[in-house]
Amino acid sequence: MSDPLGLVDTSTLLLLPRIEDPGVLPETPLISAITLAELSVGPLVTDDAAERARRAAQVQQAEADFDPIPFDAAAARAFGQVAASLRRDGRKPAARAFDALIAATAIANGLPLYTSNPADFVDIDRLTVRTVPVPA
Repeated sequence: MSDPLGLVDTSTLLLLPRIEDPGVLPETPLISAITLAELSVGPLVTDDAAERARRAAQVQQAEADFDPIPFDAAAARAFGQVAASLRRDGRKPAARAFDALIAATAIANGLPLYTSNPADFVDIDRLTVRTVPVPA
């Protein structure tokens, strides 16, 4: 049984076209403005023209399909909790900055986080993580 609403992280957003079982996703998937920011880096960091075009198309598709949840004051406060959780676990929040900011957005908005990389979100206080299997 999926959640009515859920925040999908960047890895899951990129998998959406390949996911065949909608039951592994929330009924209404949402994204964070941070996911859009992370996607926006992609076209700018490759020298391959075909790859740049593919990544730009992913950004445009996300912009067309979603109204991103903003990173607001509540998310900023939640980020402090996420960073503290990561530090207690011996991980540096700066190393996974996008993930930490996406987790903070999920916490601040009371949403479960759907990810195909659950190890990136282990032991973050108050975060509910739902694992999305990577399609074959």
